[in-house]
Amino acid sequence: MKKLVFAVPLLFLFCACSNLDEPHDDSRVALIKKTDPPPIELVDHPETDSVGHAIKKDVDKMEELYDTAVIQGMDKDVLVAYKVKHLQRFHMKKIEKQMKEKLEKKYPDMDFTVSSDYKIFLETIRLKERIESKHISNKEAEKRFKEIVELQQELT
Repeated sequence: MKKLVFAVPLLFLFCACSNLDEPHDDSRVALIKKTDPPPIELVDHPETDSVGHAIKKDVDKMEELYDTAVIQGMDKDVLVAYKVKHLQRFHMKKIEKQMKEKLEKKYPDMDFTVSSDYKIFLETIRLKERIESKHISNKEAEKRFKEIVELQQELT
């Protein structure tokens, strides 16, 4: 009887602590280690309109960065969230300026939002997880993308 008294509350504790709604662990570890998510493309025809993969490759070439997330929206809007290597944190403004100039020169018809903010990076990972797990429609994903861009603009 004593074992039962301890076992039942312990069982409830384990059940309460498990989160079954969480589709992936990427958002939990996104701020701690490299996740290297593939680019998210919210365009109508990703196989023909795809620029996201090329942008990700260009940004990944920068030695100062160790993790990047790219979202290509429907209206030629692109969000590039990145994490800077620890010793390069003193040069974050310079890195952001170089990246934005490089991207705008190579892709003049795109409108770039560039962010080194961890909150923005985390929100892009969460959006990717929702899209992959089919918890969000493409229209809702585009709306959330615009909210993330507005959040970045408020931070600057």
